[in-house]
Amino acid sequence: MAPVRGAKRRRKAAAEKKAAMAAAAAAGGALGAGGGDWWDGFCMRVSGALSCMEDAQRFESIFKMPRRTFNYVCSLVKDEMMVRSSSYAFLDGKVLSLEDRVAVALIRLNSGGSLVTVGSSVGVNHSTVSLITWRFVEAVEERASHHLRWPDSGEMEKIKSMFEKIHGLPNCCGVVDTTHITMCLSSAEPNCKVWLDHEKNYSMVLQAVIGPDMKFMDIVTGWPGSMKESSILHSSGLFKLCKNGARLNGSKLEVSDGSEVGEYIIGDAGYPLLPWLLTPYQENNLSDSKVEFNKRHAAAITVAPRTLAKFKDTWKFLHGEMWRPDKHRLPRIIHVCCLLHNIIIGLQDAAMDEACVSNDHDVNYKQQVCQLADENAVRVRDKLSEHLASR
Repeated sequence: MAPVRGAKRRRKAAAEKKAAMAAAAAAGGALGAGGGDWWDGFCMRVSGALSCMEDAQRFESIFKMPRRTFNYVCSLVKDEMMVRSSSYAFLDGKVLSLEDRVAVALIRLNSGGSLVTVGSSVGVNHSTVSLITWRFVEAVEERASHHLRWPDSGEMEKIKSMFEKIHGLPNCCGVVDTTHITMCLSSAEPNCKVWLDHEKNYSMVLQAVIGPDMKFMDIVTGWPGSMKESSILHSSGLFKLCKNGARLNGSKLEVSDGSEVGEYIIGDAGYPLLPWLLTPYQENNLSDSKVEFNKRHAAAITVAPRTLAKFKDTWKFLHGEMWRPDKHRLPRIIHVCCLLHNIIIGLQDAAMDEACVSNDHDVNYKQQVCQLADENAVRVRDKLSEHLASR
């Protein structure tokens, strides 16, 4: 099937969101008839401090998403999660419903608890937690991939407008950043040193391009922690697409001297300066125009660390040190958590309050510095800086 572009794609996106809302509402209605019993029963299993909370607050405390979003996720994964409808049961023999299965998987991913801890908290065997969580990961991969994609031209114009309105950076299309998913590996494990990052932790790296609404627009993961930000960028599909003009190829900005600046994303000093990836000026004694550029750049770039901090705080499975994780499955779990992150933002009624979110996603990690600078990119950044100063 050929790519859907322009107005057709915008209509498709609007139809997808409308369908999502309808599915959530339908699932909510179904739960209202018998689902209240499900939630009441589940609350009986997860007691303690949660019992004093209001119902909606308790729900979000457990699942890190509103009830409506939970219902939508259930509607997405229903077919895959219920293929073997009678194969998973509580310790008392009761078969787990669709909602039970989604609940178990979400708790495993967002609590960071061990299989035994999660199992005992909801009354299922630890092996059941493992099987259900992986089935959920596969189901979300299969059914929710459309929630993380590169924006079409109309969507990108809105993103650029937001960056200019909020931070004064015209034609900016996103922020690129990386974060480390730490792991516990045995020193006897083959090739373990490749996973050892510059802070002497074993880790896997997630690179993400993030929009002003804190949504992921593009991700790549699976690379070992020993790789630098610049190396991961050069190895990514994003680099190849941008270099070949297949991305960031939309409308250009006419600057004050009459020349044009194309679409670009921004990154910190750990990235190379490229015509489509603008980093801050690093030298001393900057001119006023360069100081102003750095000021706006610094303000706009904060959306990335805030998003990654929120992401890792929500999906605590990725936040702590995992004991000897399956490094083949881990990238898929990271991807699914990114999809769920976008679903939560896409279905929420109001924009996420960034002021309430920390920007410390890689605790004790020092800023990497890359000195590589494309000559054409130097001219592009200078022209943009002069344009901003002239305004």
